[in-house]
Amino acid sequence: MVEHELVIDTTEGAMGTFVVHPDGDTPAPVVVFLMDAPGKRPLLHDMARRLATNGYYVMLPNLYYRTTSAFELDFDSKESFQRMVELMGNLGNKAVSRDIAALRWYASDDDAADASTVGCIGYCMSGPFAVWAAAEHRDAVRAAASFYGVRLHVDAPDSPHTRLAEIDGELYIGAAEHDDYVPLDMIDRFEAAMQHADVAGRVERYWGTHHGFAFDDRPAYDRRADDRHWAAVLDLLERNLRR
Repeated sequence: MVEHELVIDTTEGAMGTFVVHPDGDTPAPVVVFLMDAPGKRPLLHDMARRLATNGYYVMLPNLYYRTTSAFELDFDSKESFQRMVELMGNLGNKAVSRDIAALRWYASDDDAADASTVGCIGYCMSGPFAVWAAAEHRDAVRAAASFYGVRLHVDAPDSPHTRLAEIDGELYIGAAEHDDYVPLDMIDRFEAAMQHADVAGRVERYWGTHHGFAFDDRPAYDRRADDRHWAAVLDLLERNLRR
């Protein structure tokens, strides 16, 4: 495996990005791995490596780069939590979509990457970003996944559900049963919107789980749900990025 910590220049700043990919002569499909709110951290680097070992060129950007070059939540600190809330407030679907454009541009100039074939994965705060990107970058995004993604179906002009009909790739939506940030009635509405738009994909509810079930640095971590989440991600990418 080959991995780099690099900086990608955007029109809005310098975006620190962890890139990891197989060591070989064949260009690998690109997977944009979008961080959750606690920030770009070692756990996510390890997850990116796991994706890369399955044959993907994985890009994990620091989405908070407009404000800070690095942030990692201290789960025991109220001040750190408040800082995270402030950083989250500077992000939105359109801004992250511009970031993904910069990532694609960088990958297009790397012989190790096939930037014409892209998958996008988001968790929590980034779930809606992944869905929005599937519409905004429909020319390349073949698969997008959201796990306990917030604000998927809200009363706002940039709600991801408003763009479902523009998506050509396949969606996978994984939702926790118990989630103060993502109530199941919102998941029901989003699923109905997917059916109405006739977009490829499915919604799955992870019964008995709580928000954050796929991250082992969170109290809600659930090993069985995490294994199921990995199986879903790898199946989605394999079927759509390796045609």
